[in-house]
Amino acid sequence: MSKFKKKKKGLPAVSTASLPDIVFMLLFFFMVTTTMRETDLLIDSPRLPSATEVKKLEHKSLVSTIYVGKAKDKDKYGASFNRIQLNDKIATPDDVPSFIMSEREKVSESDIPFMTTSIKADKESNVGTLTDIRLKLREVNALKLSLSTQKGSSIKK
Repeated sequence: MSKFKKKKKGLPAVSTASLPDIVFMLLFFFMVTTTMRETDLLIDSPRLPSATEVKKLEHKSLVSTIYVGKAKDKDKYGASFNRIQLNDKIATPDDVPSFIMSEREKVSESDIPFMTTSIKADKESNVGTLTDIRLKLREVNALKLSLSTQKGSSIKK
């Protein structure tokens, strides 16, 4: 019999000394790359119509979004689907030109021709409201228009 027992050699323990560094690098990465929503929706999230040919907008910083749908606060704004939201307020079609002009002031003059107006309208929205918006956009020469949709078949079987 031996006086000293041999220790079994196993795998060494994994070093966790660098784990806090990795966690903080990931946290910093997500804090820098995440963008927060710029506007609070005062209308119910629009149920977008379906379309088969969908194209993604490239320069999101040059897109001005107009929301059309039913207001969340029905007591204050009414229950119809014809409410328009520009930035953080409910507006009328007459407010659209001033909205576009204020959006143009935020970008450089060389980027103004590349600006796009995106309309996110609920599929139950009134076509007359959308036509009014389009006419007001023509007044300020905002002719690049995008109608937001969800990808899918628009034909019901």
